[in-house]
Amino acid sequence: MGSQATEQAVVTGPSGSVGVPRHIAIIMDGNGRWAKARGLPRSEGHRRGVEAVRRTVDAATEFGVRYLTLFSFSSENWSRPPDEVEFLFGLLRIFIRRDLARLHRQGVRVIVIGERDGLPTDIADLVCEAEVRTAGNTGLRLIVAFNYGGRDEITRAARAIAQKVADGDMAAEDINQNTIARHLDTSSIPDPDLIVRTSGEMRLSNFLLWQSAYAEFVFLPLHWPDFDRQALRSAIDQYATRSRRYGGSGG
Repeated sequence: MGSQATEQAVVTGPSGSVGVPRHIAIIMDGNGRWAKARGLPRSEGHRRGVEAVRRTVDAATEFGVRYLTLFSFSSENWSRPPDEVEFLFGLLRIFIRRDLARLHRQGVRVIVIGERDGLPTDIADLVCEAEVRTAGNTGLRLIVAFNYGGRDEITRAARAIAQKVADGDMAAEDINQNTIARHLDTSSIPDPDLIVRTSGEMRLSNFLLWQSAYAEFVFLPLHWPDFDRQALRSAIDQYATRSRRYGGSGG
């Protein structure tokens, strides 16, 4: 939900190490560049990216991360060639069908955020299946941002609030930051403490715009298919050196 400035979102990992962020969000960038550098088709980069997702979920669980958000398909990705879009959809189908049982056994709860209108019917059904099947799990929350855009999310929230005002269910003067947070896709999820982006790019790309107000950022030069346990550990170690003041003065 909205930023909790008074709460230290730092947990102790299973090994007793301090400084593990409660919620890590990752912009998985560089599949195409990874493939191009190796003379391979972009599709191979996307396939290897799925393997990196598996490694990252396992490592996040090991390190004691409670929430892991992965930016898998943005609302702007529709502008890519149709065959690439369909291939990305195919990877999601494969990932859910092959990995859902394993995630369920591990106690992972899957949550999908983003606009669902306009998705292929079978994709929408698979998303629903993943959420329903894992709804009772209490381990890592794996949030998949699919067909997601931060501006679109805020726009949808504003539209829903405006409708409530128009219907007389809410007064305009009662709208505050918590009102907006409750109408976002992430209403039941704490804001990210750490946002990681791979491939050397240093921008948000319309990802969690509202929620990232007080997040720490780590930008890694490696492409997403090369992301692994060591890379996640490196990002967490960088986070552990930061002083999070939420706008206040340093101690």
